[in-house]
Amino acid sequence: MDDVSQTDRSRVTLTRRKALAVGCASVTTALSGCLSGTLGGSSTDESGPVAVASFFSFYDFARKIAGETPITVRNLIPTGLHGHGWEPNAKITQDIIEADAFIHVGADFQPWADRAIQTIKDDGVDTQLINVREGIELVDLAASLDRDEEGVGNNRAKDPHFWLDPLRAKQAVDNITQGLTELAPKHEQTVTENANRYKSDVLDRIHADYQTVFEDPPRRVTQLAAHNAFQYLGVRYDIEMHPLVVNLAASGDVKPSDITEAKRVIESNDIKYIAAAVFETRKPAQQLLAETPVAAYFPVTPYAGVREEWVEQGWGYEEIARYINIPTFDVVLGNKKPSAVGPDGWDEKWRNYE
Repeated sequence: MDDVSQTDRSRVTLTRRKALAVGCASVTTALSGCLSGTLGGSSTDESGPVAVASFFSFYDFARKIAGETPITVRNLIPTGLHGHGWEPNAKITQDIIEADAFIHVGADFQPWADRAIQTIKDDGVDTQLINVREGIELVDLAASLDRDEEGVGNNRAKDPHFWLDPLRAKQAVDNITQGLTELAPKHEQTVTENANRYKSDVLDRIHADYQTVFEDPPRRVTQLAAHNAFQYLGVRYDIEMHPLVVNLAASGDVKPSDITEAKRVIESNDIKYIAAAVFETRKPAQQLLAETPVAAYFPVTPYAGVREEWVEQGWGYEEIARYINIPTFDVVLGNKKPSAVGPDGWDEKWRNYE
Protein backbone atom coordinates (compact mmCIF):
# COMPACT_ATOMS: atom_id res chain seq x y z
CA MET A 1 0.00 0.00 0.00
CA ASP A 2 1.80 3.06 -1.27
CA ASP A 3 0.06 5.57 1.00
CA VAL A 4 0.73 3.67 4.27
CA SER A 5 4.00 4.20 6.11
CA GLN A 6 5.89 0.93 6.71
CA THR A 7 6.97 2.15 10.14
CA ASP A 8 3.48 3.16 11.28
CA ARG A 9 1.33 0.54 9.58
CA SER A 10 -0.01 -0.81 12.87
CA ARG A 11 -1.51 2.53 13.92
CA VAL A 12 -2.87 3.92 10.68
CA THR A 13 -6.62 4.28 10.33
CA LEU A 14 -8.06 4.29 6.82
CA THR A 15 -11.37 5.84 5.97
CA ARG A 16 -13.72 4.19 3.55
CA ARG A 17 -12.87 6.91 1.02
CA LYS A 18 -9.20 5.90 1.06
CA ALA A 19 -10.07 2.21 0.95
CA LEU A 20 -12.12 2.72 -2.18
CA ALA A 21 -9.28 4.61 -3.78
CA VAL A 22 -6.83 1.72 -3.46
CA GLY A 23 -9.22 -1.22 -3.62
CA CYS A 24 -10.56 -3.53 -0.94
CA ALA A 25 -8.03 -6.31 -1.45
CA SER A 26 -5.13 -3.93 -0.82
CA VAL A 27 -6.21 -2.79 2.62
CA THR A 28 -7.27 -5.98 4.38
CA THR A 29 -4.35 -5.67 6.79
CA ALA A 30 -5.81 -2.42 8.11
CA LEU A 31 -9.55 -3.03 7.81
CA SER A 32 -11.54 -6.17 8.59
CA GLY A 33 -13.25 -5.91 5.20
CA CYS A 34 -15.06 -3.58 2.86
CA LEU A 35 -18.59 -2.49 3.71
CA SER A 36 -21.18 -4.71 2.14
CA GLY A 37 -24.84 -4.05 1.57
CA THR A 38 -26.83 -1.17 2.96
CA LEU A 39 -29.58 -0.62 5.50
CA GLY A 40 -31.31 1.76 3.17
CA GLY A 41 -30.29 4.93 1.41
CA SER A 42 -30.34 6.85 -1.80
CA SER A 43 -28.36 4.19 -3.60
CA THR A 44 -27.34 0.55 -3.28
CA ASP A 45 -24.12 1.36 -5.14
CA GLU A 46 -21.61 2.47 -2.52
CA SER A 47 -19.04 3.70 -5.02
CA GLY A 48 -20.07 7.23 -4.03
CA PRO A 49 -19.80 8.86 -0.61
CA VAL A 50 -21.27 6.95 2.34
CA ALA A 51 -22.84 8.67 5.36
CA VAL A 52 -23.80 6.67 8.46
CA ALA A 53 -26.32 7.90 11.02
CA SER A 54 -26.51 7.28 14.76
CA PHE A 55 -30.29 7.74 15.03
CA PHE A 56 -33.19 6.64 12.88
CA SER A 57 -34.92 10.02 12.45
CA PHE A 58 -31.82 11.64 11.03
CA TYR A 59 -30.97 8.63 8.89
CA ASP A 60 -34.43 9.06 7.39
CA PHE A 61 -33.99 12.80 6.85
CA ALA A 62 -30.59 12.22 5.25
CA ARG A 63 -31.71 9.50 2.85
CA LYS A 64 -34.53 11.74 1.62
CA ILE A 65 -32.18 14.69 1.23
CA ALA A 66 -29.65 12.52 -0.63
CA GLY A 67 -32.19 11.19 -3.13
CA GLU A 68 -31.04 11.10 -6.78
CA THR A 69 -27.40 11.63 -5.80
CA PRO A 70 -24.50 9.15 -5.47
CA ILE A 71 -24.59 9.52 -1.66
CA THR A 72 -25.52 6.36 0.24
CA VAL A 73 -26.99 6.80 3.72
CA ARG A 74 -26.89 3.94 6.21
CA ASN A 75 -28.63 3.53 9.56
CA LEU A 76 -26.39 2.20 12.35
CA ILE A 77 -29.27 1.25 14.68
CA PRO A 78 -30.53 -2.33 14.20
CA THR A 79 -34.21 -2.77 13.36
CA GLY A 80 -36.39 -3.08 16.46
CA LEU A 81 -34.06 -1.27 18.85
CA HIS A 82 -34.43 2.11 20.53
CA GLY A 83 -31.72 4.48 19.29
CA HIS A 84 -31.19 6.13 22.66
CA GLY A 85 -30.36 3.38 25.14
CA TRP A 86 -28.58 1.06 22.71
CA GLU A 87 -24.89 0.26 23.30
CA PRO A 88 -23.22 -1.24 20.21
CA ASN A 89 -20.08 -3.33 19.91
CA ALA A 90 -16.74 -2.02 18.64
CA LYS A 91 -17.60 -2.81 15.02
CA ILE A 92 -19.89 0.23 14.90
CA THR A 93 -16.95 2.54 15.57
CA GLN A 94 -15.13 0.85 12.69
CA ASP A 95 -18.15 1.40 10.45
CA ILE A 96 -18.10 5.09 11.37
CA ILE A 97 -14.37 5.38 10.70
CA GLU A 98 -14.79 3.67 7.33
CA ALA A 99 -17.61 6.02 6.32
CA ASP A 100 -17.17 9.38 4.66
CA ALA A 101 -19.51 11.15 7.07
CA PHE A 102 -21.08 10.51 10.47
CA ILE A 103 -24.50 12.04 11.16
CA HIS A 104 -24.98 12.31 14.94
CA VAL A 105 -27.26 13.98 17.50
CA GLY A 106 -24.68 16.11 19.29
CA ALA A 107 -22.82 15.58 22.55
CA ASP A 108 -24.17 13.91 25.69
CA PHE A 109 -27.00 11.98 24.08
CA GLN A 110 -25.50 8.71 22.83
CA PRO A 111 -22.34 7.86 24.79
CA TRP A 112 -21.13 5.40 22.15
CA ALA A 113 -21.38 8.09 19.47
CA ASP A 114 -19.42 10.50 21.68
CA ARG A 115 -16.69 7.88 22.08
CA ALA A 116 -16.57 7.24 18.33
CA ILE A 117 -16.24 10.97 17.64
CA GLN A 118 -13.40 11.24 20.15
CA THR A 119 -11.63 8.33 18.44
CA ILE A 120 -12.01 10.07 15.08
CA LYS A 121 -10.51 13.27 16.48
CA ASP A 122 -7.71 11.56 18.39
CA ASP A 123 -6.64 9.43 15.42
CA GLY A 124 -6.93 12.19 12.84
CA VAL A 125 -9.51 10.30 10.79
CA ASP A 126 -11.09 12.40 8.03
CA THR A 127 -14.66 11.16 8.53
CA GLN A 128 -16.82 14.27 8.27
CA LEU A 129 -18.92 14.99 11.37
CA ILE A 130 -22.47 16.27 10.84
CA ASN A 131 -24.12 17.46 14.07
CA VAL A 132 -27.89 17.61 13.50
CA ARG A 133 -28.43 19.60 16.72
CA GLU A 134 -26.25 22.54 15.72
CA GLY A 135 -28.02 25.87 16.31
CA ILE A 136 -31.23 24.34 17.70
CA GLU A 137 -32.75 25.89 20.81
CA LEU A 138 -33.45 23.19 23.38
CA VAL A 139 -36.06 23.48 26.10
CA ASP A 140 -35.31 22.91 29.78
CA LEU A 141 -35.97 19.53 31.27
CA ALA A 142 -39.42 19.28 32.78
CA ALA A 143 -39.44 20.18 36.47
CA SER A 144 -40.22 16.58 37.40
CA LEU A 145 -37.14 15.17 35.68
CA ASP A 146 -33.89 14.18 37.33
CA ARG A 147 -31.10 16.56 36.28
CA ASP A 148 -28.62 13.69 36.40
CA GLU A 149 -30.54 11.67 33.85
CA GLU A 150 -30.38 11.76 30.05
CA GLY A 151 -30.33 15.50 29.47
CA VAL A 152 -27.74 17.23 27.31
CA GLY A 153 -25.20 19.95 27.90
CA ASN A 154 -22.75 20.56 30.70
CA ASN A 155 -25.44 21.00 33.32
CA ARG A 156 -27.55 18.13 31.97
CA ALA A 157 -30.61 20.38 32.19
CA LYS A 158 -31.80 20.41 28.57
CA ASP A 159 -34.24 18.01 26.93
CA PRO A 160 -32.60 16.42 23.86
CA HIS A 161 -35.75 15.21 22.04
CA PHE A 162 -36.14 18.29 19.83
CA TRP A 163 -37.00 16.33 16.64
CA LEU A 164 -40.47 15.59 18.02
CA ASP A 165 -41.23 19.21 17.11
CA PRO A 166 -41.46 19.26 13.30
CA LEU A 167 -40.44 22.92 13.15
CA ARG A 168 -37.26 22.33 15.14
CA ALA A 169 -36.68 19.28 12.95
CA LYS A 170 -36.41 21.63 9.96
CA GLN A 171 -33.16 23.02 11.39
CA ALA A 172 -31.82 19.47 11.62
CA VAL A 173 -32.66 19.05 7.94
CA ASP A 174 -30.70 22.22 7.19
CA ASN A 175 -27.72 20.93 9.17
CA ILE A 176 -27.75 17.62 7.30
CA THR A 177 -28.13 19.47 4.00
CA GLN A 178 -25.05 21.55 4.70
CA GLY A 179 -23.08 18.46 5.63
CA LEU A 180 -24.11 16.46 2.57
CA THR A 181 -23.37 19.44 0.34
CA GLU A 182 -19.84 19.54 1.72
CA LEU A 183 -19.62 15.78 1.21
CA ALA A 184 -20.76 15.94 -2.43
CA PRO A 185 -20.44 19.56 -3.63
CA LYS A 186 -21.25 18.69 -7.25
CA HIS A 187 -24.73 17.68 -6.12
CA GLU A 188 -25.49 20.77 -4.03
CA GLN A 189 -28.50 21.78 -6.13
CA THR A 190 -30.17 18.38 -5.90
CA VAL A 191 -29.47 18.06 -2.18
CA THR A 192 -30.82 21.56 -1.49
CA GLU A 193 -33.93 21.03 -3.60
CA ASN A 194 -34.65 17.72 -1.86
CA ALA A 195 -34.26 19.34 1.55
CA ASN A 196 -36.53 22.27 0.74
CA ARG A 197 -39.15 19.90 -0.65
CA TYR A 198 -38.96 17.69 2.44
CA LYS A 199 -39.38 20.65 4.78
CA SER A 200 -42.40 22.01 2.92
CA ASP A 201 -44.10 18.77 1.84
CA VAL A 202 -43.44 16.69 4.95
CA LEU A 203 -42.47 18.67 8.05
CA ASP A 204 -44.80 21.61 7.41
CA ARG A 205 -47.65 19.19 6.74
CA ILE A 206 -46.97 17.22 9.93
CA HIS A 207 -46.95 20.52 11.82
CA ALA A 208 -50.31 21.44 10.29
CA ASP A 209 -51.73 18.03 11.18
CA TYR A 210 -50.52 18.36 14.76
CA GLN A 211 -52.06 21.82 14.95
CA THR A 212 -55.39 20.32 13.95
CA VAL A 213 -55.10 17.54 16.54
CA PHE A 214 -54.06 19.85 19.37
CA GLU A 215 -56.12 22.93 18.44
CA ASP A 216 -59.22 22.42 20.59
CA PRO A 217 -59.42 18.89 22.01
CA PRO A 218 -61.90 17.85 24.75
CA ARG A 219 -58.94 17.61 27.13
CA ARG A 220 -55.47 19.14 27.08
CA VAL A 221 -53.82 16.49 29.24
CA THR A 222 -52.35 13.17 28.09
CA GLN A 223 -51.05 10.27 30.15
CA LEU A 224 -48.09 8.43 28.66
CA ALA A 225 -47.16 4.96 29.88
CA ALA A 226 -43.64 5.85 28.80
CA HIS A 227 -40.64 8.03 29.59
CA ASN A 228 -40.72 11.74 28.88
CA ALA A 229 -39.67 12.04 25.26
CA PHE A 230 -42.68 14.08 24.18
CA GLN A 231 -42.23 17.39 25.99
CA TYR A 232 -41.50 19.22 22.71
CA LEU A 233 -44.98 18.44 21.42
CA GLY A 234 -46.40 19.79 24.66
CA VAL A 235 -44.33 22.97 24.41
CA ARG A 236 -45.13 23.57 20.72
CA TYR A 237 -48.87 22.84 20.92
CA ASP A 238 -49.70 23.74 24.53
CA ILE A 239 -50.60 20.24 25.72
CA GLU A 240 -49.73 18.71 29.10
CA MET A 241 -47.69 15.54 28.61
CA HIS A 242 -47.59 13.35 31.73
CA PRO A 243 -45.02 10.56 31.45
CA LEU A 244 -45.26 7.54 33.70
CA VAL A 245 -41.48 7.31 34.07
CA VAL A 246 -40.28 10.70 35.27
CA ASN A 247 -36.69 10.42 34.09
CA LEU A 248 -35.66 10.45 30.45
CA ALA A 249 -34.02 7.03 30.36
CA ALA A 250 -36.04 4.60 28.26
CA SER A 251 -35.15 1.78 30.66
CA GLY A 252 -36.04 3.70 33.81
CA ASP A 253 -37.90 1.78 36.52
CA VAL A 254 -41.48 2.66 37.34
CA LYS A 255 -41.78 3.60 40.99
CA PRO A 256 -44.97 3.13 43.04
CA SER A 257 -45.16 6.92 43.35
CA ASP A 258 -45.14 7.17 39.53
CA ILE A 259 -48.12 4.81 39.30
CA THR A 260 -49.95 6.74 42.03
CA GLU A 261 -49.43 10.03 40.18
CA ALA A 262 -50.58 8.48 36.89
CA LYS A 263 -53.75 7.23 38.55
CA ARG A 264 -54.43 10.73 39.88
CA VAL A 265 -53.96 12.31 36.43
CA ILE A 266 -56.21 9.72 34.77
CA GLU A 267 -59.02 10.04 37.28
CA SER A 268 -58.94 13.81 37.70
CA ASN A 269 -58.95 14.39 33.91
CA ASP A 270 -61.43 11.62 33.04
CA ILE A 271 -58.88 10.02 30.71
CA LYS A 272 -60.21 7.02 28.79
CA TYR A 273 -57.20 6.19 26.63
CA ILE A 274 -53.48 6.44 27.25
CA ALA A 275 -50.39 6.22 25.04
CA ALA A 276 -47.68 3.56 25.38
CA ALA A 277 -44.25 3.80 23.74
CA VAL A 278 -43.57 1.26 21.00
CA PHE A 279 -40.01 0.40 22.05
CA GLU A 280 -40.61 0.26 25.77
CA THR A 281 -42.18 -2.41 27.98
CA ARG A 282 -45.98 -2.53 27.97
CA LYS A 283 -46.20 -3.73 31.59
CA PRO A 284 -46.83 -0.26 33.06
CA ALA A 285 -49.60 0.38 30.51
CA GLN A 286 -51.13 -2.97 31.36
CA GLN A 287 -50.96 -2.11 35.06
CA LEU A 288 -52.79 1.16 34.48
CA LEU A 289 -55.31 -0.68 32.33
CA ALA A 290 -56.01 -3.05 35.23
CA GLU A 291 -56.02 -0.50 38.05
CA THR A 292 -57.68 2.61 36.56
CA PRO A 293 -60.76 3.46 34.45
CA VAL A 294 -58.57 3.47 31.31
CA ALA A 295 -60.19 1.46 28.50
CA ALA A 296 -57.14 0.89 26.29
CA TYR A 297 -53.65 2.05 25.37
CA PHE A 298 -52.36 2.95 21.91
CA PRO A 299 -48.86 3.47 20.43
CA VAL A 300 -46.58 6.48 20.34
CA THR A 301 -42.92 6.67 19.45
CA PRO A 302 -40.23 9.38 19.48
CA TYR A 303 -39.02 8.12 16.06
CA ALA A 304 -36.09 6.44 17.78
CA GLY A 305 -36.30 3.19 15.86
CA VAL A 306 -38.37 1.07 13.50
CA ARG A 307 -40.22 -2.23 13.64
CA GLU A 308 -39.55 -4.88 11.02
CA GLU A 309 -42.91 -4.33 9.30
CA TRP A 310 -42.22 -0.60 9.11
CA VAL A 311 -38.98 -1.31 7.27
CA GLU A 312 -40.80 -3.64 4.90
CA GLN A 313 -43.34 -0.90 4.16
CA GLY A 314 -40.63 1.74 3.71
CA TRP A 315 -41.86 3.84 6.63
CA GLY A 316 -39.87 6.85 7.79
CA TYR A 317 -40.48 9.87 10.02
CA GLU A 318 -43.42 10.97 7.86
CA GLU A 319 -45.27 7.65 7.92
CA ILE A 320 -44.66 7.08 11.63
CA ALA A 321 -46.16 10.49 12.37
CA ARG A 322 -49.14 9.84 10.11
CA TYR A 323 -49.96 6.27 11.10
CA ILE A 324 -48.77 6.07 14.72
CA ASN A 325 -48.37 9.32 16.66
CA ILE A 326 -51.04 11.54 15.13
CA PRO A 327 -53.87 8.94 15.33
CA THR A 328 -52.93 8.09 18.92
CA PHE A 329 -52.95 11.71 20.05
CA ASP A 330 -56.30 12.19 18.30
CA VAL A 331 -57.64 9.33 20.41
CA VAL A 332 -56.05 10.06 23.79
CA LEU A 333 -57.13 13.72 23.64
CA GLY A 334 -60.70 12.68 22.88
CA ASN A 335 -60.97 14.15 19.39
CA LYS A 336 -61.97 10.87 17.74
CA LYS A 337 -62.92 7.34 18.59
CA PRO A 338 -60.23 4.72 17.96
CA SER A 339 -62.32 3.25 15.15
CA ALA A 340 -62.31 6.61 13.32
CA VAL A 341 -58.55 7.23 13.07
CA GLY A 342 -55.74 5.86 10.97
CA PRO A 343 -56.12 3.38 8.09
CA ASP A 344 -58.74 0.62 8.20
CA GLY A 345 -58.06 -1.80 11.02
CA TRP A 346 -55.90 0.65 13.00
CA ASP A 347 -57.95 0.23 16.20
CA GLU A 348 -57.86 -3.56 16.03
CA LYS A 349 -54.13 -3.65 15.28
CA TRP A 350 -52.96 -1.19 17.93
CA ARG A 351 -55.48 -1.45 20.79
CA ASN A 352 -53.52 -2.85 23.77
CA TYR A 353 -50.80 -4.01 21.36
CA GLU A 354 -47.99 -6.31 22.47
